[in-house]
Amino acid sequence: MPTPQGYATSLSEKSTFDMTQIKTAQAKTVDIGIGGMTCASCVARVEKALNKVPGVTSVAVNLATESARIAVVDPELTDARLRRAIRDAGYEPRSSEAAETDANNARPWTGFAPVAWGLALSAPLVLPMLASLWGQHWMLPAWMQFALATPVQFILGARFYKAGWHALQARTGNMDLLVSLGTTAGWMLSVWLWLTASGHHAPHLYFEGSAVVITLVLLGKWLEARAKRQTTEAIRALHALRPDKAHWMGQDGEVDVPVDEILKGDLIVVRPGERFPLDGELVEGQTQVDESMLTGEPLPVSKALGARLTGGSINGDGRVLMRVTAVGHETVLSRIIRLVEDAQAAKAPIQRLVDKVAEVFVPVVLLVALLTLAVWMFQGANFETALIHAVAVLVIACPCALGLATPVAIMAGTGVAAKHGILIKEAQALETAHRVQTVAFDKTGTLTVGQPRLTQQVTATGQDMALALGWAASVQSGSEHPLARAVVASAKAQGLSLFAPIDLAAAPGRGVQATVEGRALLLGSLRWLQQEGMDKHLWASEVLALQAQGATLSALAERTATGVQGLLLMAFGDEPKAGAAEALAALRARGLKLVMISGDNQAAAEIMARRLGLRPEDGEVLADVLPGDKAAKVQQLRESGRIVAMVGDGVNDAPALAAADVGLAMGNGTDVAMHAAGITLMRGDVALVGAALDISARTVAKIRQNLFWAFAYNVAGIPLAALGYLNPVIAGAAMALSSVSVMGNALLLRRWKPRD
Repeated sequence: MPTPQGYATSLSEKSTFDMTQIKTAQAKTVDIGIGGMTCASCVARVEKALNKVPGVTSVAVNLATESARIAVVDPELTDARLRRAIRDAGYEPRSSEAAETDANNARPWTGFAPVAWGLALSAPLVLPMLASLWGQHWMLPAWMQFALATPVQFILGARFYKAGWHALQARTGNMDLLVSLGTTAGWMLSVWLWLTASGHHAPHLYFEGSAVVITLVLLGKWLEARAKRQTTEAIRALHALRPDKAHWMGQDGEVDVPVDEILKGDLIVVRPGERFPLDGELVEGQTQVDESMLTGEPLPVSKALGARLTGGSINGDGRVLMRVTAVGHETVLSRIIRLVEDAQAAKAPIQRLVDKVAEVFVPVVLLVALLTLAVWMFQGANFETALIHAVAVLVIACPCALGLATPVAIMAGTGVAAKHGILIKEAQALETAHRVQTVAFDKTGTLTVGQPRLTQQVTATGQDMALALGWAASVQSGSEHPLARAVVASAKAQGLSLFAPIDLAAAPGRGVQATVEGRALLLGSLRWLQQEGMDKHLWASEVLALQAQGATLSALAERTATGVQGLLLMAFGDEPKAGAAEALAALRARGLKLVMISGDNQAAAEIMARRLGLRPEDGEVLADVLPGDKAAKVQQLRESGRIVAMVGDGVNDAPALAAADVGLAMGNGTDVAMHAAGITLMRGDVALVGAALDISARTVAKIRQNLFWAFAYNVAGIPLAALGYLNPVIAGAAMALSSVSVMGNALLLRRWKPRD
């Protein structure tokens, strides 16, 4: 059925938009795992080394994921060249798959052995210190202290020497250099005091300080690694959704084959309780599907013939047959995993500032340690005392917490958001969303259901409503127009019989005519039917009332020997999404300005806006906006000086989503929706908009808290160590505690849930 007059700017306001118009040329991205990084200075050094490789346009190194994402424009630049640059910088290049496998195979106590040895060897050295608290003064023989501390220093601590040496070769500094210098100074001082002591005097040695510092640093790194595995739990949970095998329907019947062998178009059997291995279309049977891990929707979704099935979701109690429509990296689950990985690997704007600080941090600390040594000796302290204070400065200043503060919070925030159906594609969107002041919504499909329904029917005098509706549905039974589908759906819902139309002919822009059961029927706009001879006064009062409600009107008439007789007036309308009004009210309660952008005429748009709780009198409705003009409206909102978020369905709203400070695409995981905005809401639930803004606020708060504590440890600790108030053991414990506290604080985000 052709579009009735006025309908083009109502329910069909979304025109097809060519996504290629907004795509720009992108560099190839390469992901490489990196072993051996320990602090923010390591991150800066790897980035500097990779940026020197010809053909590299940008580098983002993430300490929390121990990986680098490299953008290259030279097609001849190989991974081997990039890996060599990483190795030359003093670090171990690893494949992303190997890192992922290690994380998946890790047990709770994986990697604890060096820590256990350190604790066992250091404990006897610490016992005399503890005994002195109870007035017991005794000391292990010097040779025994040497025997216990030396393996810790040079075997367990070998990793610090290796990484520190590479840092020196690169003329930079890192945490390992500080630890190795500090502990070596303490160990060598102890050896010198032991060898030069007179036989009548037992000197105080500092073997325990060096051994305990190395052990505490190892313990801190082990706790960090364990916490990192928890922050990547969301990714591993998504990977676990993919079954290894599928029940393939071949020529010989049902055969179990690896999922990697399945091709598009293959038929797959999915039994009750199993996960769908790939994306597909339901071709036999019906069932209920649990899609909660993908969309956050807790209730099962009914699936009938022709329904779309998503790999990773759980089949209910029906045995079904599906036709595969996507495999490998094309599946929705693979795209979701890629999006979450991209967000976790990305570098937030605030992190770039931290990296600049970290780049000069270690050289400054080395200078402060030398000044501490010189000042104490200048004031008359012996070399032993001055060196101990300098060692404490080196140990307390390790910037490991600084490098972890931002990425671990982003990993935890994006991971828990994905669990609840919020896919955050860009770290910048995550950092910006909490500052949004205005939220602009597309109307159709975002705030409303997006599918017209036959809302009211009025028959002419003497006509049977069910019979007339059956005729109307028969005329439109072969049409794909939204109004036609609404009529057919209404007729089927009432159990009406449909008949094949004969001599079907369209009147472009006006309507359609056909013969049904021997009757010459016309269906289309009122203006066209009146031009064909239908009484202009028929349904006059009803038409005015329905138009005032913002309804789209169409009518059915019959051509008879006496003229065109009206049979049925039909009113179509969209409905607000369930919970949309409550979600908008919650956003307003947060102090946000709300705007609805619609292609409807002003009257119809205002009627829907009021049903949603919006206030047209306060400028919260922008009507008569063509799809191509939405981006300009968003830009106008931004020009008022406010930070604007745009919420749309991802395809036709792509320019507007790109024009906003933060774009939120509502969709069901479609490829276009995911690429159209910085944040994708996997369910078409308006409440997720508020949840996305909330997780942004919580994550940014954690980043700020982490950065505060990371800086606070160093800002407070370095002066205290330089002034002699901290010994190396306490400094080492404080340094390890700083990293662990930052990780623990970020992991609190895993308890976040959207507000009810």
